[in-house]
Amino acid sequence: MLDVIGIHTYYGLSHILFDVSIKVDKGEVVGLLGRNGAGKSTTMKSIMGLTPPKEGKILFKGEEITGEKPFKLFRKGIGYVPDDRRVFADLSVDDNLEIVFRRGNEWNKKRVYDLFPALEEIKNRRAGNLSGGEQQMLTIARALMGSPELLLLDEPTEGLAPLIVRDLEEQILKLKNAGISILLSEQNIRSAMKLIDRAYVIDNGRIRYEGTAAELEANEEVKKKYLMV
Repeated sequence: MLDVIGIHTYYGLSHILFDVSIKVDKGEVVGLLGRNGAGKSTTMKSIMGLTPPKEGKILFKGEEITGEKPFKLFRKGIGYVPDDRRVFADLSVDDNLEIVFRRGNEWNKKRVYDLFPALEEIKNRRAGNLSGGEQQMLTIARALMGSPELLLLDEPTEGLAPLIVRDLEEQILKLKNAGISILLSEQNIRSAMKLIDRAYVIDNGRIRYEGTAAELEANEEVKKKYLMV
């Protein structure tokens, strides 16, 4: 589904990602785990064409997409949920969804509201007046309106109350069961370990570890060194 092969990404002259390689197979939830500033968000932005890598390549379903514009990747079937949410604050919840809907898509507002019933209850409310948890649900729902085959979730639980985090975990598992492949960037390791099949641990822009969720759970050295668990 997704193959990130040896990418190097820069912000200006600052070298941020070093030879990062990640693979997500169809139907998998893969965790990109690490502390704040480790390179998780930059990896997501590199995949989505927001900070294109200067070296290496990115493949989606076998097609090279390195550096393609985000709107083109959205049309190809990649949904992106940024860590800062970026809702259209002056539009209602319903209009936030409508603005990205394309006719004939597998996902529509009814299906999205079935997944997030709390959003349907506030569908006429301005997005700028929503709580952090409601905005996070809306951002994921908006990404789903493109009927993605791959969903990039960047720090989805950041800043949310524990009860909201548990609800979000259930919804992410429902997306997995619906056949959507997910790359999940997280600092909240406890939450991520409930969801992921495999994990990559990133630190200072380099992949330091990869393995199954069970292997990472058993590796106290890696968790202590890179995840502060």
